[in-house]
Amino acid sequence: MAQMRAVLIKNGKSDSAQDLYIGEAERPTLEQGDDRIIVKIKAFGANRMDIMQRRGMYPLPPGASTILGVEFSGTVEEPGSSDFKKDEPVFGLATGGAYAEYISVPAGMCTRKPDHVSWEQAAAVPENWLTAWQALFVISEMKEGSKVLIHAGASGVGLAAIQLAKAFGAGLVIATAGTDDKISFVEQHGAKGINYKAQDFPTEVLKLTQDSGVDVLVDFIGASYWEKNLKSLARDGRMVMLGLMGGAKTEGPTDLSQILYKRVRIEGTTLRSRSLEYQTNLLQEFSKKALDKVFARCNGDEGLDLVIHKVYDWKDVAAAHEEMEQAKNIGKIILTIS
Repeated sequence: MAQMRAVLIKNGKSDSAQDLYIGEAERPTLEQGDDRIIVKIKAFGANRMDIMQRRGMYPLPPGASTILGVEFSGTVEEPGSSDFKKDEPVFGLATGGAYAEYISVPAGMCTRKPDHVSWEQAAAVPENWLTAWQALFVISEMKEGSKVLIHAGASGVGLAAIQLAKAFGAGLVIATAGTDDKISFVEQHGAKGINYKAQDFPTEVLKLTQDSGVDVLVDFIGASYWEKNLKSLARDGRMVMLGLMGGAKTEGPTDLSQILYKRVRIEGTTLRSRSLEYQTNLLQEFSKKALDKVFARCNGDEGLDLVIHKVYDWKDVAAAHEEMEQAKNIGKIILTIS
């Protein structure tokens, strides 16, 4: 079997980023008539789910590669039966396997990279921006004039959600963050910032919305924000849960009355566990409706900010994981293959 280099984990899982290393793995292959393609990876993005998977805390979807990584950019190595051509520049989303020299993915999970967009910029798009698009428009059905609250506003998904909400007509976008620097950054990108460490965010949300609350709430925190989120929502509000950074179980009695009285709709989602058809349709919808706005700035025009925090050589993958674990990043961490 042909081999390739990939980021591996000592003993299969570890709490320490220092146990990540570049080793040898089996290179993916295609079967005749396969609707997949093989991409030679140039750059890939780091995400919190990678940290959870490294620790053995993220169940993989059926058939997913055990190699970390769900987003990448690179050139088509083997186009299979697809319409792509060899050496065509692409970027895309995967269920795993992006921390490697080569990846096999369904053709529908890739789209062509414009020439004016760098490998690093392209790799910064799939997970963050598709997650934000799904949360705002597919699940929460955000409309023009909606009032929106986004937690973890300085994260990659948070910054994408702020900008997409503004670009598609939100009446008010509020974002929480934990430092003054992060508050300044989210405000530069169009949100009203609330420092959750210094302020009670439901009180501030109600002030900013004249006591009505927000129509859409994007949450990554979970249990520790449960009551405060319900206070922050407007009648007929929608909350989408993308993570459980604040725990999965609430402490003490839970008051469910606000869900009933406010007619609140709550939905959780993990993009990685969605069907191939769902993810393909999501990528194509996003590409059609929003990708020009996302990539305009790469060409020197007015557009949305991809917000790349730092680019690492993949030999420094341990340092990249530690940077994210310590919440030092504002925006996306990208790694390039050397």
